[in-house]
Amino acid sequence: MERNVGGLDRIVRGVLGIWLLVTAAAAYSDDSTERAAIAGIAGLGLLTNVATGFCGGNYLLGVDTTSGDACDAN
Repeated sequence: MERNVGGLDRIVRGVLGIWLLVTAAAAYSDDSTERAAIAGIAGLGLLTNVATGFCGGNYLLGVDTTSGDACDAN
């Protein structure tokens, strides 16, 4: 898998992923397990994109946000 997520895109995915996991925890504590599962899966998916630098959706659409990034952490 070749990296296709970088810079600002990676930062935004990280923030949204953490926010979704917090939302999942809050939904689970309110006994809304269905909502918690959906938010948790979405959050983990985004954080996986951040950790690996690869997004299947970007790959299918031909999008690459790694080139020319000043915010690239690696």
